[in-house]
Amino acid sequence: MRPRIASLPPVALAGGALTVGIGGLYLAGLLLTGGEIEAGTTVRGVDIGGLTREEATRKLERHLAAAAPRKLAVQVGDRKGVVDPRQAGFSFDVRETLDRAASTGADPVGVIGGLFRPGGGDIEPVVRIDERKARTALGELAETLDEEVRDGAVSFAGGRVEQTAPRTGYALDVDAAIGSLRAPFLRGAADSVTVLPARESRPKVTAEEVRRAVREFARPAMSAPVTLTAGGRRFTLPPAVLGEYLTMRPDDAGRLTAKLDSRGLRAAPTVAGVLNGLPTTPRNARLGLEGDRVVVAAEARPGMEVTDKALGKAVLPLLTRSGTARTGEVDTRQIQPEITRESAARLGLTEKMSSYTVDFEPAAYRTTNIGRAVDLINGSLVMPDETWSFNRTVGERTRANGFVDGIMIFDDQYVKAPGGGVSAVATTVFNAMFFAGVEPVEYGAHSFYIERYPEGREATVAWGSLDLRFTNDSGKAIYLQAESTDTSLTVTFLGTKKYDEITSVKGPRTNLRQPAKKVSTAEKCVPQTPLEGFDVTVERVFHDNGREVKREPFRTHYTPRDEITCEEAPGKPRP
Repeated sequence: MRPRIASLPPVALAGGALTVGIGGLYLAGLLLTGGEIEAGTTVRGVDIGGLTREEATRKLERHLAAAAPRKLAVQVGDRKGVVDPRQAGFSFDVRETLDRAASTGADPVGVIGGLFRPGGGDIEPVVRIDERKARTALGELAETLDEEVRDGAVSFAGGRVEQTAPRTGYALDVDAAIGSLRAPFLRGAADSVTVLPARESRPKVTAEEVRRAVREFARPAMSAPVTLTAGGRRFTLPPAVLGEYLTMRPDDAGRLTAKLDSRGLRAAPTVAGVLNGLPTTPRNARLGLEGDRVVVAAEARPGMEVTDKALGKAVLPLLTRSGTARTGEVDTRQIQPEITRESAARLGLTEKMSSYTVDFEPAAYRTTNIGRAVDLINGSLVMPDETWSFNRTVGERTRANGFVDGIMIFDDQYVKAPGGGVSAVATTVFNAMFFAGVEPVEYGAHSFYIERYPEGREATVAWGSLDLRFTNDSGKAIYLQAESTDTSLTVTFLGTKKYDEITSVKGPRTNLRQPAKKVSTAEKCVPQTPLEGFDVTVERVFHDNGREVKREPFRTHYTPRDEITCEEAPGKPRP
């Protein structure tokens, strides 16, 4: 009896046969290639089929290095440049490229497929990028190709209109640009231009807005001069002058608007020469006396001010007009004087309160310095409760302020210095203040007594250290009238008397001290006669309704006036 053989299912047999067949084909493919690059494989046209990996590496390194582009033409916005791929870190990765070729040929489908097709096909080389080098190179490129956005603009020069065309701005996007260069490097596209990605900035002021601004404002503004009248004075501004202070600025919406530098225009010689001639400072009425009653000797005159704002307000509307319409008037602001014929009585300037005169020996420096101080003091108006200051009114006694060298007391002796003789004015003001009955705030007598002044009723001043000040406590305004000749000066207080009469009572000299004798060889030595020092008290006596109402003491201490003889220093003649 013959043994039975179990039959296998057809599918299993087929599957087994299939398994054996595929495995055989894969093994056959590997045996045929022997681990070499699949036949027919090329990289950028370079045949590496059938080569070992080492052979293929050498061949690709040689050919790919030669095939790599030496430069890549690029563009950012409308600016063009060149990138050196090697400096930017771009290169072909031979190892990765062969790995790709080997992986394609070593998988079962690729191996078996190789038995039935003529070759392995063309493989793109792998591009390697050194991002650090790429960022550096593209950052340097951005410095030359980036373009700042530029707004359209309208300007003026020499009476002409100048236009600036707007320009779109571009800033290279370095991160995105790195990837965008991979494809042109792989293609070897040295001649074609690659537009690199960039951030775009649009101008706010467009070309259309520039054309509108020129048409509607700029050209009309420069078409002809503008003629103005201020305070009765007429002057013309030519386009060249107007354009120097005229600009057009964009608003938030990008619309160009005209701006005029009114302050600059006000200071321009063409304008300042006319406006500065206007009476800008008001002039108070000049007061005088008829007997003891105050009268107006010269009428007041208002001041006239032309502000920067008023000038600009007059000019701008005329710039878009033509012909005779380019003429206008500048508003002026009148500054009223404090003292007028009408206001004098209201201020209480009705009568003579006091007057005092000081006589002096004639000298050129006295005439100059006393006259200058008198000019500065004359017409001073002191309102109720206001404090008047000699130093603030007269200013520093310098040559620039109109004073010359003269004789004055310094460190208890006579010296030459600018402003000598001004103490005579201080003494005169002090006595007028004394007899007007107003309140002294600061005063000081000379260090030693000077015979031409009343004992205990005199004053001196020194810039920065001693002032003559009084407060007007009369309840009405006070007007200081000052005048001088070559040998005398008078100061009169005009206002309203608070007391019927002010008198002075001088006490005896006390605490007498004798002077010394000195010899000086100083260059600016001034001879000095001796005089004893002493103390004295003067009382100011107030009378009202025929009776005495109060007394105020003024105490003064005088040092001795030493006798000084001037001699030449040994070996040095005096000038």
